[in-house]
Amino acid sequence: MTTRISELLATAAERTVAVVDGIEDDQLLNPTPCTEYQVRDLVNHLFQGVVNFQALAAKQPVDWAAAPDFIDGDWRSRFAQETRKVVEAWSDPAAVEGDNPAMGMSQELVANLALVDLTVHGWDLAQGTGQDFTPAPEVVAAIGPFTEQMAPSGREMGVFAEMTDFPPDADDFVRLLAHTGRKAG
Repeated sequence: MTTRISELLATAAERTVAVVDGIEDDQLLNPTPCTEYQVRDLVNHLFQGVVNFQALAAKQPVDWAAAPDFIDGDWRSRFAQETRKVVEAWSDPAAVEGDNPAMGMSQELVANLALVDLTVHGWDLAQGTGQDFTPAPEVVAAIGPFTEQMAPSGREMGVFAEMTDFPPDADDFVRLLAHTGRKAG
């Protein structure tokens, strides 16, 4: 069984997993567009997000304050496995119904946060490691308006930086990045 969000997560995961798989060990200390994170830190943050969003799909509590280090052994393969699990978790129609007690918002919003996290941080990691990253148009179409709407709250909570400028003819992904405080190009 699938849901629309699980299909979008699968599409986003495919592209982000490819970026994570392409990270060389000597790139782990590279800077990223997330100024507080080097590549290693951002991989750990994204890895933790993928694991936490599995629990959130089941409306279970998570600990965002924990800072586990996932960079050991075959972490690239484990990241791919965990992204498959997050897709599976959101494939259950019950996962997108109701509210999430841990997050204090609807499951639909939580699912979109997972999709934004996977997509934007995939781009961040690509930027930090010199890789190409082009998100799927259907993913951008789904999260662009959501990101624009949530950006002011994201800035208040400190998860987004101040919005950056973009040219009037910017594509939807460049606009999405700008709303999260990133500047493409």
